[in-house]
Amino acid sequence: MPALPAELAGQVGAALREDIGAGDVTAALVPATQRVRGRVITREAAVLCGTAWVTETYRQLDPAVRLSWHAADGDAVVAAQVLFGIEGPARAVLTGERTALNFLQLLSAVATAARAFTDAIAGTSCQILDTRKTLPGLRTAQKYAVRCGGAGNHRLGLFDRVLIKENHIAAAGSITQAIHAARALSPAIAVEIEVESLPELTEALGAGPDIVMLDEFSHADMRAAVLLRDERAPGVKLEASGSVTLASVRAVAETGVDYISVGALTKHVRAVDLSMRLEFGAHRS
Repeated sequence: MPALPAELAGQVGAALREDIGAGDVTAALVPATQRVRGRVITREAAVLCGTAWVTETYRQLDPAVRLSWHAADGDAVVAAQVLFGIEGPARAVLTGERTALNFLQLLSAVATAARAFTDAIAGTSCQILDTRKTLPGLRTAQKYAVRCGGAGNHRLGLFDRVLIKENHIAAAGSITQAIHAARALSPAIAVEIEVESLPELTEALGAGPDIVMLDEFSHADMRAAVLLRDERAPGVKLEASGSVTLASVRAVAETGVDYISVGALTKHVRAVDLSMRLEFGAHRS
């Protein structure tokens, strides 16, 4: 499994503060000594992700809440499957319900989408990548979910890879000048450049980037780009980007590109349908 992000506890803390504010006035209606037990099920097939965020939610609220997981991050689950059992003080269980399920349904949705795209190109040499089109404050969580679904991460942010786009090229003066400037300013970081045509690709390959992003290329032009790359700069990786769907991704992978970046993995997610079902026990005096 991929490593959990260092920001996990902070992400949970921010979500709890957002939801609870000065206090859960509805949970206050429940006797302080009330105990509860229950389970969370999925109403649909999915790839599970977000277990650590759920666990951290209840750890921060009340360590007396106990969880028993029946599946792990990255596991395929089916409709009506029990994901975890829960037991403890009723107030804490109820207060944390929405935050815990928000994390689990969002991250499972991302992992499920990543698995669908990855499965669609099985048998090719291509890899699915995510993008920076993530929910503010939850980038590392969503990128973790992408990896749980079997896809890969593009750059994490603006600091770990140079990605030269149209406006950067215009400011630098040319594709060649932009790549050379990037090499001079950031010699230890991978340099990627976006191109919009085969002539632009030809210039880019001559300047020595690590990766070239093919923006909105037709499938025929992608195949031509692969041949051109193999002839002139076989060490350069090619990334297809723009308007890739689950229906079209296989055809894109079969053109021979190395990567396909898909913003929809983290941007167009539909939360997995989950349900918490509780049984209330007697008070403890």
